[in-house]
Amino acid sequence: MKDQTKVIHSGYDKDTNATMAVPIYQTTAYEFRDAKHAADLFELKELGNIYTRLMNPTTDVLEKRFAALEGGSGAIATASGMAAIFYTIANVAQAGDNIICASKLYGGTLTLSGHTIKRFGIESRYFDVHKPSELEELIDDKTKLILVESITNPSIDVPDFDGIVAIAQKHNILVAVDNTVATPIHCKPFTLGCDLSIHSTSKYTTGQGLAIGGIIVERENLVEKIKDNPRYSHFNEPDESYHGLVYSDVPLPIFTLRVRLALLRDLGGAPSPFNSWLFIQGLEHLPLRMKQHSQSALEIANFLEAHPKVKKVNYPGLASNVNYTYAQKYIHGGCSGLLSFEVDSFDEAVKIVDKTELFSLVVNIGDSKSIITHPASTTHQQLSKEELDAAGVPSGLIRLSIGLEDSIDLIADLNQALEG
Repeated sequence: MKDQTKVIHSGYDKDTNATMAVPIYQTTAYEFRDAKHAADLFELKELGNIYTRLMNPTTDVLEKRFAALEGGSGAIATASGMAAIFYTIANVAQAGDNIICASKLYGGTLTLSGHTIKRFGIESRYFDVHKPSELEELIDDKTKLILVESITNPSIDVPDFDGIVAIAQKHNILVAVDNTVATPIHCKPFTLGCDLSIHSTSKYTTGQGLAIGGIIVERENLVEKIKDNPRYSHFNEPDESYHGLVYSDVPLPIFTLRVRLALLRDLGGAPSPFNSWLFIQGLEHLPLRMKQHSQSALEIANFLEAHPKVKKVNYPGLASNVNYTYAQKYIHGGCSGLLSFEVDSFDEAVKIVDKTELFSLVVNIGDSKSIITHPASTTHQQLSKEELDAAGVPSGLIRLSIGLEDSIDLIADLNQALEG
């Protein structure tokens, strides 16, 4: 099936009432037929609903539909995009281990990787996504994950996936891609050799800024990379917290299974059924929205590139951009609705942000309404000047999330703000 068909039909076998719309199963728990049925569910002898912290019928449709859209074998929804990032790391790494991250990432991921997980004894190392050879000097036998974004937020870079994946395969290391900005409509990480795709479903999935959520998707046959791999011994040894279960022996998507049975069980960052239902509604028109977001973003990027007050425009759809070659290779059907541009100073950037009228000053992306953000004073405020530079976030950088308004009106708004 094509993407536009998958987002409408995948994952939902109509319930006993044959409802056309996916129902909202707004419940915390489920009644078991008898004691044996309950025991069989907990022992995984039978699959079914136990408790909404672990699974829910509405969320199950979202997970199956997203997995189908990504071309993966399984998915697990979480309470937020940051929960999805944290669970991806925590599912493979423990105290004494390290992960390797792109040096240019979303600000929340940078603070998580650079500060918060240090308290868990996990080290983060960083590399330039356009210089994959740097990975060779960073990898050791304690490296458990390589984490990148398909289109970085807010520097708007596209990685050299071929180079990154080749080195990861050489060392048998999992590659996780935050695919939030590109979405599965414009980038399919699994076709590029990556192992995990992560999303903040709060962004383009809902499309209207209605709900907070996240999701992790694993590729088909990921067990082949994990089974008997000494980097991931905990997948290959009995889990004493779950009846001695050996995950690599289970005929299910094992990465997301372990997130469900260990991390969601113990840490509890599960989505609400209502939010899952909202994301299902958003998915149904995601391909149509992404086409419009991308078309308008390219028009606005061209306008900004020609404006004398703009020093630089970051958008991989521009032929002049350093990421254009990578985007032509790895990003298809458009380059999403996120772009950024630089002006002379922090003060000039703030002045422009304050003068826009159609653009809303909001720290979010992927909305139907256009959004403007000054990362140095908001999403990346906690970073030092050196960290800002390393993350590709100079003080004069302005990020735009292009919505679904007419691009002519958005360009007029930006023009009056720049000229004011």
